[in-house]
Amino acid sequence: MADTLVIVESPAKAKTIGKYLGSKYIVKASMGHVRDLPKSQTGVDVSNGFEPKYITIRGKGDVLKALKDAAKKVKKVYLAADPDREGEAIAWHLAQYLGLDLTQPLRVVFNEITKDAIKEAFKHPRHINMDLVNAQQARRILDRLVGYNISPILWKKVRKGLSAGRVQSVTVKLIMDREREIQQFIPEEYWTIASKLISNGKEFEAKFYGYGDEKVELQTEADVQEVYKRMADQPYVVQKVTKRERKRNPAPPFITSSLQQEAARKLNFRTAKTMRIAQELYEGIDVGNKEGAVGLITYMRTDSTRISVTAQEEAKEYILEKFGAEYVLAEQRTQAKNENAQDAHEAIRPTAVMRTPDEIKEFLSRDQLRLYRLIWERFLASQMSSAVLDTMSVDIAAGDVTFRATGSKVKFPGFMKVYIEGNDDGTEEESFLPPIEEGQTLEQKEIEPSQHFTQPPPRYSEARLVKTLEERGIGRPSTYAPTLETVQKRGYVALEEKRFIPTELGEIVITLMEEFFPEILDVEFTAHMENGLDSIEEGIANWVEVLDAFYGDFAKRVSFAEEEMKEVELKDEESDETCELCGRVMVYKLGRFGKFLACSGFPDCRNTKPIVKEIGVKCPQCETGEIIERKSKKSRIFYGCNQYPECDFVSWDKPISRPCPKCASMLVEKKRKKQGVSVACTKCDYQEEADS
Repeated sequence: MADTLVIVESPAKAKTIGKYLGSKYIVKASMGHVRDLPKSQTGVDVSNGFEPKYITIRGKGDVLKALKDAAKKVKKVYLAADPDREGEAIAWHLAQYLGLDLTQPLRVVFNEITKDAIKEAFKHPRHINMDLVNAQQARRILDRLVGYNISPILWKKVRKGLSAGRVQSVTVKLIMDREREIQQFIPEEYWTIASKLISNGKEFEAKFYGYGDEKVELQTEADVQEVYKRMADQPYVVQKVTKRERKRNPAPPFITSSLQQEAARKLNFRTAKTMRIAQELYEGIDVGNKEGAVGLITYMRTDSTRISVTAQEEAKEYILEKFGAEYVLAEQRTQAKNENAQDAHEAIRPTAVMRTPDEIKEFLSRDQLRLYRLIWERFLASQMSSAVLDTMSVDIAAGDVTFRATGSKVKFPGFMKVYIEGNDDGTEEESFLPPIEEGQTLEQKEIEPSQHFTQPPPRYSEARLVKTLEERGIGRPSTYAPTLETVQKRGYVALEEKRFIPTELGEIVITLMEEFFPEILDVEFTAHMENGLDSIEEGIANWVEVLDAFYGDFAKRVSFAEEEMKEVELKDEESDETCELCGRVMVYKLGRFGKFLACSGFPDCRNTKPIVKEIGVKCPQCETGEIIERKSKKSRIFYGCNQYPECDFVSWDKPISRPCPKCASMLVEKKRKKQGVSVACTKCDYQEEADS
């Protein structure tokens, strides 16, 4: 007979934990948060110590009733929500609703959902940590005060439905500031000279360095001609060969932000998708009769790279058996700690390194397997020995003109056997130079000058933006995914070619906030507020005092904005198309999934249609329609006939106008990450080299 009730957030977590605890325990799910501030009002009594007014979340009444009925039938209730501020707050709200005795140790926390971790956690229940609860409560109230005071002003002055948030507004400003940098950027001309040389029958490339030992920048074509003049008819003689051995260390195991960044680079996952799949892996996946449901990774909301001794030893055993003693890490590396890190939990790692991706792939979906493999490989590589590279630098003189060639090759792969971290610009391949000796005269194959122009800073990708938010102390790991989703849903930014750009609406809102609420957009101020919340969690600061220090000046700003902010007329951009229903001009609108066309006669006429982008290619199937660019429900671009549904031609690859010279069928562009864009036939084996 069960005499203990355990409450977790989700049914998947309940199923996994229930298997480990046995028949004396009933495990039920609260389905996330159960109480929150009301949506219809601010719900915070500012004059009474910022006292919050909590109500039951709509739809949770039956869940709470079932939990209360279950609690009456048992002797003990344990609250096992996630081990973070939100989890602590959920536990506290449940305790309040169920009337549990807060003087009793009824909180159970664990960093991984495995048999040993669960059983150990239930041996050491603790009291609800009110510092954690108050830190979460202060964040919720702070965000509510900002949102529910500024948003109504934006509704009145700009457009209904707008919102302002403490973290989301700073995020939009970062994107807008980057766009301003790009628009104001003035490109500068520069040149490079590459000389292809031959040593011992093997070709390599050396680049112009300068004159003698002095490095020289080539800014104009005249500078290039001066180089040619000074090296005319001079032989290429090797002046200096420098060889070194260099060690390369692996990236540390994942924290939340680095997981989001790497999943974006390598798996093309959006931030929200990464966190959703990681949650599934953490809560438990049924991996067959041998183990059943088990948590595959440790808790995925963390800012620490710390690894338990048990996990280190398990990794060491696996590496020794799989790769050999030379691949085993002799001594744990010391990782630099981010000054904003809380270090409350371990890094994200597999709960059992012996549970390899290949062994459990039949039990995982494609995306679950890809993310699990990424986490598993990153962790394993972090516990392996360093790679050793042989590097070589060669200075070559043609008269007093110096060219330099560099290269490297892997001498010992170490961790690179398993995993190499990606970067936003693509991973560079290692290259090595042929045998070269000092005093050697080299044969020149060709020399080629190239004109370049400096480039503006790139727009933010999701990975780059998450990295920036983390580095600047804006928000916390759990806030990144919902923040990026919100700023897109509100229409403040759009994602084009996987890069964020501010919309006209976003620019208007941020410009107004820069004038009336500058502290909300101040990165340093936002980071300072995060530190204040951290101080509450650590028991150093009082949550009411932190809120009070913020609210005084903020309330004055709100009153000033209500009086002085002028109304902004946001005009829709007109298109060249007319509405086929009423004849009015169609205008561009921005929705959740990007731009679309809508009738300017709204609400009298509600006609809308997608923006059609023709690519100048006739449909090869019906031969009368035009191929247009479309977007799938997941925003993936594909190509189809504009006569759909009469013609159902579709292609993921972009068709081109000329036919295959071999069989006259349709040619398409094939995009490959490293090789660039190539052209291939859809019917025969004809293919053209990639244009990278």
